[in-house]
Amino acid sequence: MLHIKNLNASYGPIQVLKNCSLHVDEGEIVSIIGANGAGKTTLLLSVSGLMGSLSGEITFCGKSIKGLSPDKIVSLGIAHCPEGRQLFSPLSVYENLMLGAYARKKVDQKTLDQELEQIFELFPRLKERLDQTAGTLSGGEQQMLAIGRALMASPRLLLLDEPSLGLAPRLVETIIKTIVDLNSKGMTILLVEQNARKALEISHRAYILETGRIILQGKASDLAEDSEIKRAYLGKDYKDLSER
Repeated sequence: MLHIKNLNASYGPIQVLKNCSLHVDEGEIVSIIGANGAGKTTLLLSVSGLMGSLSGEITFCGKSIKGLSPDKIVSLGIAHCPEGRQLFSPLSVYENLMLGAYARKKVDQKTLDQELEQIFELFPRLKERLDQTAGTLSGGEQQMLAIGRALMASPRLLLLDEPSLGLAPRLVETIIKTIVDLNSKGMTILLVEQNARKALEISHRAYILETGRIILQGKASDLAEDSEIKRAYLGKDYKDLSER
């Protein structure tokens, strides 16, 4: 579905991505693992058209999307749930959700209302907070809203950037379960997640990004057993936890 070849991205003179190549097949959850500053967010911004200084190839369903505007990329079927949620704080939950469908100009209100109900099935709390301004929601509720807004674009590929960041453990489990549920219903997901352990547990495949380069890739289950990956990203007690 998504194919990236020899991607380079820079912020001014600073090169962040260096000849990155990866792919995401339809129906997969693919994770990008790496330390802060490795280039994970830049990679997602590049796919969604928000990085201007790029070279290399990005194709989606066989068509090049490099250089397209972000709204055009959304209309092709890619939605981006960004790090930090980036909600419209003064607007209501309902207004934020409807903005997610902004590029779908030919869709009737009845269809949008049906899709809203599907999002409320995933996140019942949003229905309870429908008229509340986004800026007054809790962190967990804001993350639910950010994912819901992305889903209102009716994407084929969902880009998720640090969806569990700053959340309490109970809410992290809720978000992780939601990602698995979405994938079980056919959603393809490219995931950047600071909780590398959780990401590898739910992913089909993963890539390790280090200082802008892909240094390792493979089945998520295999990477989770790699001693160097355990040491660098999963914590010294990962083996003990996995055997309980």
